[in-house]
Amino acid sequence: MRFAVEERILVDTSKNVLKAVADYYSSKLAEHGESARGVDWNGEESQALRFEQLSKVTDCSSEFSINDLGCGYGGYFDYLYNLHDRIHYSGFDLSADMIAAAQRRFSGNSKARFVVAAEPDVVADYGIASGIFNVRLDSGDDAWRAHMLHTLDVLDRTSRRGFAFNCLTSYSDRDRMQGYLYYANAGELFDHCKRNYSRNVALLHDYGLYEFTILVRK
Repeated sequence: MRFAVEERILVDTSKNVLKAVADYYSSKLAEHGESARGVDWNGEESQALRFEQLSKVTDCSSEFSINDLGCGYGGYFDYLYNLHDRIHYSGFDLSADMIAAAQRRFSGNSKARFVVAAEPDVVADYGIASGIFNVRLDSGDDAWRAHMLHTLDVLDRTSRRGFAFNCLTSYSDRDRMQGYLYYANAGELFDHCKRNYSRNVALLHDYGLYEFTILVRK
């Protein structure tokens, strides 16, 4: 019975909230363009710091493939390709406007492809999800948490060597929290990843932003 309830919550979230989230990000892109603010981050400096933490899951000593779930206009590919050109990158996003922007930006680069999709269509060495768990709009805590855990299962299933994701932290200052955002419990997610995905899990909560990053190495 518990499983049926959680499954129904997840289906409702997928049908209703995720479309609204895609529309939300499309509106940010239209307002701010292909920039950190265009994917609802405060600025370029914090975005680069965020990408640095997520990239710690990868082993860049050799060629590798990577799935970027919630890729937006391709900011992470831009960051990663400037550091390591021996990559095969696939970006996925719910927003067709975001994918169109990414395809225009990197139309001549054979190392990247961009697809409108809710989850990866291929298995890669690594999976990345940056910011996709933050904007929950009108979704309740239980529904959004069910969606988040389902998405982590997807990342695990489509990543051979490991995956990384970030979340806004429940340790954020109360007077700065916004009702349409989701603030996750870092300890609970660390425990979930250790118990379900790998013994090799790292929690990064020391890089000066109101968020955390979890690395899962297989």
